[in-house]
Amino acid sequence: MSAFGLIGLAWAAAALAMTAGWQWQRRRDNAGIVDVIWAAGVGGSAALYGLLGDGATWPRVTLALLGSLWGLRLARHLWVRVRGEDEDGRYRHLRTHWHGHQGKFFLFFQAQALLIVLFSLPFLAVARNPVEGFTGWWLAGVAIWIGSVAGEGIADHQLARFRADPANRGRTCRAGLWRYSRHPNYFFEWTHWFAYVCLAVGSPIAWLAWAGPVVMYVFLRWISGIPYTEAQALRTRGDDYREYQRTTPMLIPWSPKAGRHAPDTTEDSE
Repeated sequence: MSAFGLIGLAWAAAALAMTAGWQWQRRRDNAGIVDVIWAAGVGGSAALYGLLGDGATWPRVTLALLGSLWGLRLARHLWVRVRGEDEDGRYRHLRTHWHGHQGKFFLFFQAQALLIVLFSLPFLAVARNPVEGFTGWWLAGVAIWIGSVAGEGIADHQLARFRADPANRGRTCRAGLWRYSRHPNYFFEWTHWFAYVCLAVGSPIAWLAWAGPVVMYVFLRWISGIPYTEAQALRTRGDDYREYQRTTPMLIPWSPKAGRHAPDTTEDSE
């Protein structure tokens, strides 16, 4: 199938899934489902491109396997939170700001369908790679994928375990990776996209794979990731969260600065 055909098919599937998600949030007043569908949709596009792409078999199989596993893990993690908790504060803020206007929520969900297509572009580059076999770049891509997905899973597990303890309500998780970065899950999510840059080496459109880490960094750093998460934290936690910002690196893990809080006694940041 042609590249435009694959993109069109991915967009149509994403638009339908987001429409179903919009209906779901309309009945339950919980727009967090959009994140679940986004993760599943991006992972599904990797499987789609791997199945129907015109590149060599080995990179397409690798793409379908790694991309779909990444999407499945992230979607499952997000679904557990959406199903078991109240609506995320970011979406509660939007609901208040938009006065619950469902037309705006519908457009928001459809914009996320377009983002699924945007984030699927690195997969298109891999799916057109004609290079077969265990190359050095293939090994590097798989190694980056394993390390990044494992790191993101560890960060998610550490935060989920912290939040599950009632004694930690209203406190920041500084256990494990969260002591060295305010958003270690975002950091590993970002580095994960470099795996597809490596897997695309040899493709006639290998440059397109750079859309993954570049666009993901832009969204996490300036648009929909860190700004929304930290704005919500500042609205609800004020000076205490400002202290966490002062002492803990924002994205790339590094040694924290000295602060007035012990490592495990400040407020929850995610």
